[in-house]
Amino acid sequence: MSETPFIDDTVIADLRRRLRATRWPDTPAGVGWSLGVDLDELRPLVEYWADGFDFDAHRAVLAALPSRRIVVDGVRIHLLHARTREAGALPVLLAHGWPDSGWRYRKVLPMLVEAGFDVVVPDMPGYGFSDSPPQPIDARAVAGMWATLMSDLGHERFAVSGGDIGTHVARYLALDHPDRVVAVHRIDGGLAWPGLDPTDLTPAEQEFVAATDRWRTAEGAYAMLHRTKPQTAAVGLNDSPAGLAAWIVEKLRSWSDCGGDLWSVYTRDEVLTLVTEYWATGTIGSSMRMYHENAAIPVSQLRRRVEVPSGFSIFPGDIVRAPREWLERTTNLVYHHELERGGHFAPFEVPEVFVDELRGFLAPYRR
Repeated sequence: MSETPFIDDTVIADLRRRLRATRWPDTPAGVGWSLGVDLDELRPLVEYWADGFDFDAHRAVLAALPSRRIVVDGVRIHLLHARTREAGALPVLLAHGWPDSGWRYRKVLPMLVEAGFDVVVPDMPGYGFSDSPPQPIDARAVAGMWATLMSDLGHERFAVSGGDIGTHVARYLALDHPDRVVAVHRIDGGLAWPGLDPTDLTPAEQEFVAATDRWRTAEGAYAMLHRTKPQTAAVGLNDSPAGLAAWIVEKLRSWSDCGGDLWSVYTRDEVLTLVTEYWATGTIGSSMRMYHENAAIPVSQLRRRVEVPSGFSIFPGDIVRAPREWLERTTNLVYHHELERGGHFAPFEVPEVFVDELRGFLAPYRR
């Protein structure tokens, strides 16, 4: 059943009222982004959100998307589903992460359809326009739901691509449904898991472990909060649109290949499209709770090797880049390419590059 996501006028009026009434914190002079979000950049964005952002244009874009809602395992899932005109096309499922949704793949969806793929882009439960699950679920459970979803859509054999949490969803699809996943493409190798014996690792892998630890210390406090006390943060972020924008915008800047200039990669409208949808759906809390469940996945699951043919497109602006030796250790690596530009949100940052990468990797599996 087709169903277009919609943001109600009353939601927009309330959002604007809250934005105009933002109670701004004090900030030391000259700190920029060193303590988190730069208020000198956030304040004009919030002002534009309240009085310049075109909500009607945003709703028109939503109305034009190939949206569907399907109940999977008792949860109503929103997805984008577009078919090419080519007969016998390979279906591709695109798996997003946090702090995004199917928004990550909206630029590449028509390009992949034009390239001859059937494309499925679901919002994870508790993200985007999908309903929240009755209880928090982890990436492996989402992979099981996506296997059911693809059956419901008539796609028994398919490829999958993912990044961030989506890289784990893609991985578990390949691990738990190897008879159905033709090939798995990922734009990151995840982070090194705890408890690794460095004497078993190559020097490049040892540096990967050290880089993971450095990143967790310098940048990972948000994830620890998500894992341990997500409901505490959700109260503030679900009540203050300026706070929500700060939480998301800081990550877009930190994780994108933008050289510290967010607006060299994104427009204000692109960023506010994502933040508006988080606000309108009230999904910041449910999206963060997934970290708690993912942290409880046993290490034995993390150590499983993916035998389905695996390809990696590694982008220079991503948070931590796994070396080839690690990818060979953990997957049946058949494709590995390090790119010259792009970051954590590569499908949105550099859509043409992402499409070329996915097409190149999947070329042998389209027959």
